[in-house]
Amino acid sequence: MAAGTSVPPSPKKPEFNPLKRVPCSKPPFTLSQIKKAIPPHCFKRFVLRSFSYLIYDLVSASLFYYVATNYFPSLPQPLPYVAWPLYWAMQGCIFTAFWALAHECGHQAFSDYQWLDDTVGFILHTFLLTPYFSLKYSHRRHHSNTGSLERDEVFVPKKKSALKWWAKHFNNPLGRFLEISIQLTLGWPLYLLFNITGPPYDKLACHYDPYGPIFSDRQRLQIYVSDAGVLAVTYALYRLVLAKGVGWVISVYGVPLLVVNAFLVMITYLQHTHPSLPHYESSEWDWLRGALSTVDRDYGILNKVVHDITRIHVAHHLFPTIPHYHAMEATKVIKPILGEYYQFDGTPVYKAIWRELKECVYVEPDEGDNDKGVLWFRNKL
Repeated sequence: MAAGTSVPPSPKKPEFNPLKRVPCSKPPFTLSQIKKAIPPHCFKRFVLRSFSYLIYDLVSASLFYYVATNYFPSLPQPLPYVAWPLYWAMQGCIFTAFWALAHECGHQAFSDYQWLDDTVGFILHTFLLTPYFSLKYSHRRHHSNTGSLERDEVFVPKKKSALKWWAKHFNNPLGRFLEISIQLTLGWPLYLLFNITGPPYDKLACHYDPYGPIFSDRQRLQIYVSDAGVLAVTYALYRLVLAKGVGWVISVYGVPLLVVNAFLVMITYLQHTHPSLPHYESSEWDWLRGALSTVDRDYGILNKVVHDITRIHVAHHLFPTIPHYHAMEATKVIKPILGEYYQFDGTPVYKAIWRELKECVYVEPDEGDNDKGVLWFRNKL
């Protein structure tokens, strides 16, 4: 640990009890004390090192594309039925890595130069049909209001009284399977178009609308730029369809993009939805406790493929400008200080998403705590 921290470690958690509630009282440490414990080099961003990860991803994606387009057509039957799903899975993972680097650019964790971060992030996100500046600003609101029932921007849980009439019909294995299927296939575009899982606004909150309630007046021009980029890529895809055929475009680009969309929804959902995490009403919410209402997960070999965005989320919410290649070191340093306030769940992802859909249906206070503004996940309807 780096010198300079005067805060004693918080009480240690049991070795593995992912369902034990994290504390919801004000922490015995401050953000400044946490920061002092992190080695100063963890906050340094190196342009060449950041670009090395991008180049690696570009080479990987190009290699997969070359093999698929040059060798798959000549494979004897039934090998293409094996080769193409492997391509979709691997290319989808690399595209997710692109998305993770663009997300890092949005936090200016890629370099010390905002113009460079915005340029790289805009190109990568636009390639994936994600409006870069729109998401940058809505995501910034998410980081400023994490854990707040009134102001958070993503996967905001509902109170029991706000559930739709059909919620009880999805609270069963078949309903959960349908919910997973819808989330992983349509969740991302529905979020961008209609702010699904976001907070309620007075009007439609669309990431493509420069005059939507998500954005301020000084941000609107950049929203137009984001829209123009997405339209340009859409037109390029249209031209590719004319030149190569719709099947070629779907196989080479479309299916990997669906994999990216599924990963984004799953990763984000599991980072912010867990039976042990509280949510806060405005009377109780503060920024530090909100930032700590997140959970790190383990995706095995995919952790490294997607630049560790899966298992550094707690540190990322505390210090979003730390680049991913320093974030694991920072996480290891702050864990003893956070103690019970740090949450990690190593449950296999396929089990975790099913459990969370089952257990985390709505939020409400503990019995007798209705005036305290701290709410926990429930599932009894």
